[in-house]
Amino acid sequence: MKGHIHSIETCGTVDGPGIRYIVFTQGCLLRCQYCHNADTWEIGKGKSMTVEEIIDDLQSYIPFIEASRGGITVSGGEPLLQLDFLIALLKKCKKIGVHTAIDTSGGCYTNEPVIQAKLDQLMEYTDLVLLDLKHIDPKRHQKLTGKPNEHILQFARYLSDKKKPVWIRHVLVPGITDEEEDLRHLRAFIDTLKNVEKVEVLPYHQLGVYKWEQLGHKYPLKGVQPPAAETIAFANQILVKN
Repeated sequence: MKGHIHSIETCGTVDGPGIRYIVFTQGCLLRCQYCHNADTWEIGKGKSMTVEEIIDDLQSYIPFIEASRGGITVSGGEPLLQLDFLIALLKKCKKIGVHTAIDTSGGCYTNEPVIQAKLDQLMEYTDLVLLDLKHIDPKRHQKLTGKPNEHILQFARYLSDKKKPVWIRHVLVPGITDEEEDLRHLRAFIDTLKNVEKVEVLPYHQLGVYKWEQLGHKYPLKGVQPPAAETIAFANQILVKN
């Protein structure tokens, strides 16, 4: 079983609990205006790697992972675009006792029966889902990402029904995702879910701009600055509940 892999980070500390071995998959359907990994968009590209190759490399870091109560996180791109590979990889990780997490936007979710069956199987080997909710308003989500959000919210409900532990993540972009009404609407949606362990507000940054320029893309948020401390604090006050 092979997957299309963009890159691997061996000692991540922000994508799940503890020290994480992070696999960045290649391919994504969304075109988020603030994406800092625009080079992961193209589907079918990247390095072809087998499950065994990743597991062999992962084994070297298990002492550090275990000591920090960490694990493996599969991110992207969008990992759910490679469901068969993802199932095989996480199944193997669980066999060797490694905590598993998926970092996803849910952007390719569908209730088509074949995909539902594969997702059900995947959830058997998934300990945690980091779910990126880009925008709660459908029209603004479409403008921000190029895709609607109805199926993404359906995916959030699917995870809730499965009682799968979830960390909700929301990127805070000044003038785009920081409006009070939208934040309160998002919080109200989160309150309908039964599985949310944590909500994280991620301040927008400009670290990925150079990738857009290298790829020959016009960066749509040019001139937008990271949010002020008080803006971040206000968003946390609404979205994060202790």
